[in-house]
Amino acid sequence: MSTTPDDWQAEINESRTNKERYFRSSDRSPVPPEFRGESFPGLAYYSIDPEYRFTVPLTRDDDPETITVETTADGEQTYRRVGTFDITVETTPVSIAAYEPTDGSDRLWVPFRDATSGSETYGAGRYIDLEPTEDHNDDGTWTLDLNRAYNPTCAYNPAYECPLVPAENWLDVPIEVGEKDFPGNFHDD
Repeated sequence: MSTTPDDWQAEINESRTNKERYFRSSDRSPVPPEFRGESFPGLAYYSIDPEYRFTVPLTRDDDPETITVETTADGEQTYRRVGTFDITVETTPVSIAAYEPTDGSDRLWVPFRDATSGSETYGAGRYIDLEPTEDHNDDGTWTLDLNRAYNPTCAYNPAYECPLVPAENWLDVPIEVGEKDFPGNFHDD
């Protein structure tokens, strides 16, 4: 069964609503308790834009390299760089690397910083997670939907440790879809 444009957009909107509800009221929310409930400022997003949803192959690396990624808490995490997605944003060709966690998970982590980072979006960058069961298509392509870009937990609470975006995924173009910076921005960028 294929997904219609209305279906995927409805899924994104539902996900945003659920995330906001969770962040506002859950005891497990990454937002500090003093910013929950009535004090919660909400989350901010760009409008959903179909031009930022790509169906593209992953150009796999011949010999995936394990890399060490620094974190916001001066720690390190390891990932395996498995390949790149080649897309065009507006009229600019962009290559964005995909990584697998070395913990045995088969999801792909696609982090990026772009020309909006630090002004409209979280300064340290945003992430997209791709699940093989949901985002990998029968023809071998992947659905890379930049509308699903989200902030790492450290954007809401500096007590969380988040991996920093590798320099190869610092994009010169603006990605004006996905999650914007947290309106209650109390972190230090």
